[in-house]
Amino acid sequence: MKRASRPARRRTSALALEPAHVWRLGLLALLLVGAAVAIGVRVAFLQQAQQRDFLKGEGDARTVRAVSIEASRGVIRDRRGELLAVSAPVVSFYVNPQRFSPAPEETAALAKALGVGPSDLAARIDEARKRGLGFLYLKRRVSSAQAAAVRALGVRGVEAEDSYRRYYPAGEVSAHVVGLTNIDDQGIEGLELAFEDWLAGHPGKKQVLRDRRGHVIRDLEYLAMAEPGQDLELALDLRVQYLAHRELKSAIAQYGARSGSVVVLDNSTGEVLAMANQPAYNPNDLSGTGYARLRNRAVTDLFEPGSTVKPITIAAALETGRFQPEQTIDTSPGWVHVAGKTIKDPRDYGVLSLGGIIAKSSQVGITRLAQDMSEDELRGVFARFGLGVPTGVSFPGEAAGRLPGPPPWPTINRLTFAFGYGLSVTTLQLAQAYTVFANGGAMATPTLLKVAEENSPPLTPVLDPAIAKAVAAMLEGVVRSEGTALRAAIPGYRVAGKTGTARKLVDGAYDDARHLAYFVGFAPASDPRVTAVVLINEPKEADAGGGLVAAPVFSRVVGGALRLLGVAPDLGTAPKLANGGGEIAPGAAG
Repeated sequence: MKRASRPARRRTSALALEPAHVWRLGLLALLLVGAAVAIGVRVAFLQQAQQRDFLKGEGDARTVRAVSIEASRGVIRDRRGELLAVSAPVVSFYVNPQRFSPAPEETAALAKALGVGPSDLAARIDEARKRGLGFLYLKRRVSSAQAAAVRALGVRGVEAEDSYRRYYPAGEVSAHVVGLTNIDDQGIEGLELAFEDWLAGHPGKKQVLRDRRGHVIRDLEYLAMAEPGQDLELALDLRVQYLAHRELKSAIAQYGARSGSVVVLDNSTGEVLAMANQPAYNPNDLSGTGYARLRNRAVTDLFEPGSTVKPITIAAALETGRFQPEQTIDTSPGWVHVAGKTIKDPRDYGVLSLGGIIAKSSQVGITRLAQDMSEDELRGVFARFGLGVPTGVSFPGEAAGRLPGPPPWPTINRLTFAFGYGLSVTTLQLAQAYTVFANGGAMATPTLLKVAEENSPPLTPVLDPAIAKAVAAMLEGVVRSEGTALRAAIPGYRVAGKTGTARKLVDGAYDDARHLAYFVGFAPASDPRVTAVVLINEPKEADAGGGLVAAPVFSRVVGGALRLLGVAPDLGTAPKLANGGGEIAPGAAG
């Protein structure tokens, strides 16, 4: 029997919603879509803005540049305003090798204008390109004529850089004092180096606009103005410097000497009126110039002063109180045997006063004095005269010199020290020491800068004035008929000074074939205005001592300087020294 079928049930979805619910869901979906669209638009806008700022920055970075403005170095002048160093504007040309692709004919024309070989120029550019360099100087610091020729070519990619080049109007005459700068206009020698911070100035900076090839279109803004360096006024008198340079060069050539120096000081201020060296160099053209030529030998080279320090030994003897200026010493028989060594004079001078010992440059006489003095008595006076320490002239590479260490010394060392061996000095130090005698016992401190009259530095008391004057009077005898330096005489002026002829120490032994010849003195003796030292290193003639070689240079340089400075002649009654005698025999010591 069939079951009765049930009526079918009506099926309803669980998600079925009323119309109100559907409306709400649609509105929510629209809101969400709108928010998403708004966020997308905002993100796109921000991205576009950032991209625009980025691209603008990148563009500016390629077209706006901050470039340096070179500052001109200060001018260097002598005491009378004569130019010794001046900066002139020059131009340097450069390229970016990665973007520089000139035609062969352009390279040839550019090379000709720059004064270089076409193949060399092309090779340099190609090498820089291979190395990935983005900057290459074609040529630095070219003349104005060359710069005009290069610019006239209009070769694309060639850029110009304005800078300065140092010129030295006096050339080699003042080179060792003034010094020089390198290709970047930085001081590397002499006063150019010593006063680099003073002379260099401070570079400026500006913004410029460049085109896509790197050419400067226009200046946009000055960020900092260039400050030129400060000027420097030297103590040098170029007129006296020319004299010293000329006479020294002539003597070096005449005697085939290896080198030489001349220093001229103003006694009252210590100002260096002249400082010349040979061999010299041309600071405007260093081609073929070795480093040895660049040295200012007057302040860097040391030598044993020989007989030039005998007056200091005389001063030390007088200071002990055991000797008097008029005292006599028996130097017979012309030699003395001490500590296994024999010390000789050229001949037997017999009995000599202290002035006669200086005039004859008697080794035996000085030895007799030194035998009666201690090492402390000798060394102490030498140290007070400024030997063994720098002069304080503030010149790069100045040597301090050397005095022997504290006592005790071997006896022979004390004796040889008394007549100028076993110590070392510079030419400038020796000039400084003699200002003590010229200034009545007070020492002038050397300076390469001009001293204002109202700021004249005080002198340093070193020696009793009476002793200093007594020794100065003795030094006049050296230049008269009884002395070793007749050729140092200056017509119309009284001259005081001392010769020196010292064998050179080579490989630990003194070489009889190599020696130094020098003269140091001051004038006019009645009221000394200048002190000068002349040093000739290794004159070829065996008998070319200080009296023959250096004394004539002193006479011409100092005589000319006194006339240029307007110093009145003083030749009249000169002090009379006992035991004058006749002219010194050839080959005499000192």
